[in-house]
Amino acid sequence: MTNGQQRDVALVGGGVIGLSCAWRLAAQGFRVRLIDPAPASGASHVAGGMLAPVAEAWPGEEALLELGAASLRRWPDFAAELSAASAGPSGLNEHGTLVVAVDNADREQLDALAEHLDSLGRKVTGRTSRELRGIEPTLGPSVRAGLEVPGDLSVDNRTALAALRRAAEAAGVEFVARSASRVRPGAVELDEDVLHCDVVVVTAGVRAPELHPDLAGLVRPVKGEILRLRTRPTALPPPARTIRGPVHGRQIYLVPRTDGLVIGATQYESGFGTEVTVGGVRDLIGDAERLLPGIGEYELVEANAGLRPATPDNLPLIGWLDTGVLVATGHHRNGFLQAPLTAEAVGELLCERRPPAETEPADPARWKGH
Repeated sequence: MTNGQQRDVALVGGGVIGLSCAWRLAAQGFRVRLIDPAPASGASHVAGGMLAPVAEAWPGEEALLELGAASLRRWPDFAAELSAASAGPSGLNEHGTLVVAVDNADREQLDALAEHLDSLGRKVTGRTSRELRGIEPTLGPSVRAGLEVPGDLSVDNRTALAALRRAAEAAGVEFVARSASRVRPGAVELDEDVLHCDVVVVTAGVRAPELHPDLAGLVRPVKGEILRLRTRPTALPPPARTIRGPVHGRQIYLVPRTDGLVIGATQYESGFGTEVTVGGVRDLIGDAERLLPGIGEYELVEANAGLRPATPDNLPLIGWLDTGVLVATGHHRNGFLQAPLTAEAVGELLCERRPPAETEPADPARWKGH
């Protein structure tokens, strides 16, 4: 740390990014206070927990792929350290991902993905429908072909959030159950008073633009509806791997949990509303049944929606906003995936060292004067 002295850090926002940063910074010896009236809620509580930079790769987003892949490489060690620090499970599932197609147009989309990844030197394995059912026998007859991506993993988001909270508390993080209205160098303005510190880190997701003027227009909410299903004694067991893919052009994913599945997710630009729509539930269930017909016997236990913090270029914002003000937000649908690398970058920046190279394209300075 600077001049070998302990520094007082206040983080504003207690989702997966805020909790990961708080835990890691406290473990490094910083005094850490995390300000959030309801930590581990919001989009992090609703998330599917996919750790899938390869399956979600898109032409023109190579920097995002590199950032995600670098963070994914850190996940096994991050999970092991989290499990030890929290004295409980981390929620990591290392069984991999299958990306599948149900019609010719969807298959062409998968072929384009494989070709794009090949051009970047990243190999995935094409599988026939028979091979796919050999890997995951509960796949339905509509599945025609797919890609096996063993390196793309998943995490039980709620197990991970609980572990992060325990690890942060054990490391000495002080939780401040208050709402922040604004941040400035050396201070966080609360409802009726001011919390003073050396450095503020904004990890507030979709609410980040309300806290600092330099974030105006850089983070917007993107609603995603998600379903949680529980197995029943008469139902087939859930797959071991994440199953995802386009179904008649609509993206869907089914992420296994110990007791069932998470199905997601719709995507709407609809402001800050988090209502779950009938149409969203209908599409999610219908598309999921094309891939795994057996889910019709599952119990529907939750229909929820969260607000992803999206940026104009889909890269997060990780870096200095102002003297004494750092930002780590805008992770869109990749908060869990990018959490280990983001926490590492924040720690390096606070110690006045160069952050990991993969995070440099995420520097908010790219939007200066926007």
